[in-house]
Amino acid sequence: MEIRIKASDYEMTPETAAYLDEKIATLERLVHDSAARCEVEIGRAVGHSQQGDVWKAEIVITNFGERLYAVAQEESVNAAIDIAKDEMLQQLRKDKGKHTSIARRLGARLKRWARRGDIRSY
Repeated sequence: MEIRIKASDYEMTPETAAYLDEKIATLERLVHDSAARCEVEIGRAVGHSQQGDVWKAEIVITNFGERLYAVAQEESVNAAIDIAKDEMLQQLRKDKGKHTSIARRLGARLKRWARRGDIRSY
């Protein structure tokens, strides 16, 4: 999976980069396609500069023409990354279950069709 990381209005520290890499590794386990692309944007939330530190993390995964999008705003960078990662994991698991159920239904139909074809040919 190709990973692109963008820091908006934020100088990423090595600790944050390591933390982000660790969290993205959990997402990579569910995306088995090497052509998939993951775009991560981290920075201050727009319009919150006077209200204190509000951080925003966005994760976009493009896989087989589908785009999955997760965004979170929290009081710390790590908390925003955690929540966005959890939301993306939930979407990836849901998407995987959808594809699995479609494949199972298609397989069952093919099996029924093949059995009907065998019976009629005898």
